[in-house]
Amino acid sequence: MNSFEKTPERRVPLYSDGSPSSYDHSKLGHKKQLIRKRGGIVFRIYEHVKLGPKFSVTAKGKLRLGAKIIRQGGRKNIFKHAFGIVEGEELLKASQCYLSTSAGPIAGLLFMSTHRVAFCSEQSITFPSPTGELIKTQYKVMIPLKKVIKANQSENVSEPDMKYIEVVTDDNFDFWFMGFLRYEKAFKSLRKAISMAHRC
Repeated sequence: MNSFEKTPERRVPLYSDGSPSSYDHSKLGHKKQLIRKRGGIVFRIYEHVKLGPKFSVTAKGKLRLGAKIIRQGGRKNIFKHAFGIVEGEELLKASQCYLSTSAGPIAGLLFMSTHRVAFCSEQSITFPSPTGELIKTQYKVMIPLKKVIKANQSENVSEPDMKYIEVVTDDNFDFWFMGFLRYEKAFKSLRKAISMAHRC
């Protein structure tokens, strides 16, 4: 336990040299320690948000997504609007994450249903059409579960807290998802969905 000297102006730890930089450094170390506490919600949010281009842009995107979920009446309605629902299909889980692409990670929602795995970006992406016009649309990926061979867990060797889920299809495509707020739950739900689809 640290002891403190009390002065009218401020409290200074006895082990500190009293300089503001020493105190600020101590505060910064404490913040990093809180963020690094593995498994905590603050740590998971920090890991999720740091994948975005800038903190402010990512935070605004998360707020817009939250508002969209509320406006549309839940994640199930977002899934239904983005991909449609086939007869007998049931949404099992929806997780915020990033899809890894050659242009960088794209933030969005990963949906796992009884029939497919689908990803829809939070924001619209701008890209050129064959005619040269710029088109703005959401980035979507839809994989029928019958085509999924396996889902693998992976982690960054130099940063073990950065975990990935790889989805491999029977036509040799692989999709990498990362930055989950609840990685273990998302992976468990995906494995369950794949297992259910292959039993039918």
